Amino acid sequence: MKIVILDRAAMGYDLDFSVLEKFGSIAVYDFTEKDEVSDRIKDADIVVVNKIKLGRDNLYNSSVSLICEFATGYDNIDLTYAREKKTGVANVIGYSTDSVAQITLATVLNLSCHIKEYSRSVYSGEYAKSGIPNILVPAYHELNGKVWGIVGYGNIGKAVGKVARALGCKVIFTRRTRTDEDGYTDIDTLCKTADIITIHTPLNDESRNLINESRINSMKPGVIIVNEARGAVWDESAISNAIEKGKIGACGCDVYTREPIEDSSPLMRIAGRDNVCLTPHMAWAAFEARKRCLYETAENIDAFINGKNRNRVDLVEI
Repeated sequence: MKIVILDRAAMGYDLDFSVLEKFGSIAVYDFTEKDEVSDRIKDADIVVVNKIKLGRDNLYNSSVSLICEFATGYDNIDLTYAREKKTGVANVIGYSTDSVAQITLATVLNLSCHIKEYSRSVYSGEYAKSGIPNILVPAYHELNGKVWGIVGYGNIGKAVGKVARALGCKVIFTRRTRTDEDGYTDIDTLCKTADIITIHTPLNDESRNLINESRINSMKPGVIIVNEARGAVWDESAISNAIEKGKIGACGCDVYTREPIEDSSPLMRIAGRDNVCLTPHMAWAAFEARKRCLYETAENIDAFINGKNRNRVDLVEI
């Protein structure tokens, strides 16, 4: 059996992929360009991928029987074509919950407490020269009593909610499926009500451009909004415009419509501002989380070889 890993660089060089050797030979590529995919997978039985897109244009001439998504989200896989070709697709669930929740909290605290500005006053010598024992500008506010809105209330959203409550925030949330659970509300009410908004919803037809110009304009002037989901869940131009015009207080983002982020991205217009925190799609990737993902991927392969269905998203009814 031949296993091909197409984008090892996106998974980290500190992981030992020899755990997969028990299943057969492994071909590892740090990165694979679009026009290289077909040739590299044509003789593969199993493909492991993190961000490389797989679909009709590169799977048609392959004998791939299983695609292992080294992630939870699988919007880079043409699931319709995989089903048509009878190619299995397995993802990994829950491995990055704590990692994403941690970075979400770090981003919110960084923005709400103005850590960047306060640190700069020390590094620049401003604090030493001031003759004042405390620098208190810009003022920051306690999170206790604030409304924290969560868009997408799966494993990650719930973990973020737990952290938010521990800080004394009132948590409201919206999700694809309505629920009677305390705190549930619709997306428009959440956008109008929340002091902090963090986004954790999968990307699909319903969530694409979910946070649009109209909803951004309805938000509180000082709102902090953080996207830890997918770049296309919000309107990047509208977010950038709102920051430039002072319509929202601050924004954080770890995901982009095109990755890595391009110089032409609207978000690059606001990069470097004190009220903006942009990170390179790393929230999911604590070492412990990536290690869990690797071992879960091995479990998915083992199950497939033994005729068992484990994390098979291609078998889920549309």
